[in-house]
Amino acid sequence: MSTDTFHSIILPLKEKLFRLAYGIVRDRAEAEDILQDLLLKLWSRKDEWAGIGNLEAYCFRAIKNMSLDRLASLAIRKTILPQREEQCYFVDNHSPHQELIRKEQRSMIDQCIGALPETQRLVFRLREVEEMSYRQIAVTLDISEELVKVSLFRARKRMKELLSRY
Repeated sequence: MSTDTFHSIILPLKEKLFRLAYGIVRDRAEAEDILQDLLLKLWSRKDEWAGIGNLEAYCFRAIKNMSLDRLASLAIRKTILPQREEQCYFVDNHSPHQELIRKEQRSMIDQCIGALPETQRLVFRLREVEEMSYRQIAVTLDISEELVKVSLFRARKRMKELLSRY
């Protein structure tokens, strides 16, 4: 495999990989660092790419594992307080009231996703946010497609229960 593989397969995944890392660590700078570490690691091991059956799934599994490892090390180094959504200000047609409502809704959804068990949370995020297929999720998380479907069903059901409280 060559530089072309890196540019055609791995680099187009950057945004999705970042979103998965961010969804786990909930810190933009940490997610960027994790993504950078992954890209450097992949580049330094480009001679091993031929032995990887599905490079895309490998990337998602690697970023998930690296994010969980980073989250664990952060928890050990300090007590992690729930991260608030970044303050982003955009010029658009939304009133401050609409922005406040949207921010509150996003916060509620994030809290509900965070309340899901790990497998359900990852499956839900990969399906609903990253729009991956059941098969891609199964390969990425190294679980059966049936477990993906069951976890997604349970995650959606739990999300409905949690969101109905609001």
